[in-house]
Amino acid sequence: MTWLLANLETILLAVFGVSALAGGVLVVVLRQPMRAAMALISTMIFLGGIYGLLGVHFIAAFQVLIYVGAVMVFMVYVIMLLDPRDPAFRRRFSPLLFPGAAVALGLAATLIRGVAPGTAPAAAPAPARGFSLAEFATAFLNQYWLHFELTSVLLLAAVIAAIAVIRVARGDHG
Repeated sequence: MTWLLANLETILLAVFGVSALAGGVLVVVLRQPMRAAMALISTMIFLGGIYGLLGVHFIAAFQVLIYVGAVMVFMVYVIMLLDPRDPAFRRRFSPLLFPGAAVALGLAATLIRGVAPGTAPAAAPAPARGFSLAEFATAFLNQYWLHFELTSVLLLAAVIAAIAVIRVARGDHG
């Protein structure tokens, strides 16, 4: 039973990893912004699954709730403010489709070779420490609060820029 559980986790990790990689490639090669945003949402959900498999359930929940639930909804709202009649949106795929697919295949081959049976890591990993919410909160509030606030300012600037572009395109200067 333990063997099956260990192999199931490895299989799920590989599936989530390949799916996140495929979603990331689609974000780059899709031309339509809404489709690229949906691919980014799926990538973030798969990353949440990877975090969950690695045992950091709190970060997995943050990944899904904050990034997918809040930030991506905000980005989809901004995309909806754009003019979809722009001729750039009519082509389905980017010209970077084939280079992106080649990179994705190379990374997938590397991932498959890394999880294949018989490939052991060079050195035994250090024993995993448990996740502590107190340590995370302390590090976040002491070291990373400025990054968090700058990200929110950047998102606000993106919305203001999108509204300004729409107004200029429509001839609304008032």
